[in-house]
Amino acid sequence: MPTLFRFLVTIGIIAGIVYGAMFALVTFVEPNKGEMSVRIPPEKLNP
Repeated sequence: MPTLFRFLVTIGIIAGIVYGAMFALVTFVEPNKGEMSVRIPPEKLNP
């Protein structure tokens, strides 16, 4: 039973680290907002 408990604790710690990293990304990273334009050649519009 100690091996199972150690495995579950390890999985829990890894899950906590992943959750913390995702939370930090959501909190501290701001997306860039702006307009985007893409030129489409006339050949692609009327083949």
